[in-house]
Amino acid sequence: MLAQSLAPVLNHLWQSTIFVAAIGVLVLLLQKVQARFRYALWLVASLKFLVPFALFIAVGSRIHSPRALPVVHTQWSATVMQASRTFTEPVTFITAPMAASHAAETNLVVPISLAWAIGFAVVIGLWFMRWHRIRTIVRAATLLPTNAPIRVVSSAALLEPSIFGIFRPVLLLPEGIEERLSAAQLKAVYAHELCHVRRHDNLAAALHMLVEALFWFHPLVWWLEGRLIEERERACDEVVLQAGNHPQDYAESILEVCKLCLASPLTCASGVSGADLKKRIETIMNCRIGRRLNTPRKVLLAIAGGLALVVP
Repeated sequence: MLAQSLAPVLNHLWQSTIFVAAIGVLVLLLQKVQARFRYALWLVASLKFLVPFALFIAVGSRIHSPRALPVVHTQWSATVMQASRTFTEPVTFITAPMAASHAAETNLVVPISLAWAIGFAVVIGLWFMRWHRIRTIVRAATLLPTNAPIRVVSSAALLEPSIFGIFRPVLLLPEGIEERLSAAQLKAVYAHELCHVRRHDNLAAALHMLVEALFWFHPLVWWLEGRLIEERERACDEVVLQAGNHPQDYAESILEVCKLCLASPLTCASGVSGADLKKRIETIMNCRIGRRLNTPRKVLLAIAGGLALVVP
């Protein structure tokens, strides 16, 4: 049957969906803690799509107790074993209806697989074109002499300040931004972008892009992208404010960048803008920084993580 052929995929999809829902409940319970914890939870929910529970079950099946219980053969067990042989013996014939059903199943699996492959290729192709566009801009940009721990380049392209690259990140700045921002505002922009580098946000975004390419047909993975970007930017905002940058200077730098530049077209090129701008500015101006996890919440997360691994 077609359902049997797609059973592993369908099981993985509904299990991952339930897992995301459970993560959503945890996020609601942690609304007042620091954004980096909520971001980590959404990232775990995303990566769950790459790790099926069947893998955990297979690992668990290989864990044997050190002392095996002795096997006691009874008349009942002998009867069950004899009956089971009937169902495990190879079938030497296939009836015409079964053969027709198998042919129909094969005819449906092929177009479904083809549709998935086309969708996968389209998503990867679009992202590759965007990546190539930014890569070309970075290569043509002018290197700026700074004391930053990474390369800083300036480009005539009106792209927002953003971090491009995963293993050798580069800070891309729009040309003339030094004249539009004050020293304090520019310092806040630098702090925001370097926070993305320290947190390896581009790598995390690239992993989620892989999830989106593999499961492009599942609307939940696209919804997760919005949650990841929102909490990612909030986490960096909190770090910038904790570093002592003035909230008004920081908020004005973000607004000025949004007026001057275009948003980065690639999710794994972390920029300054992103998420709900009005809500972000309000949070920054009120200098609202989430609390650290207290002991009860740490225990709650530990229990949830343990259940996710042990139950399968």
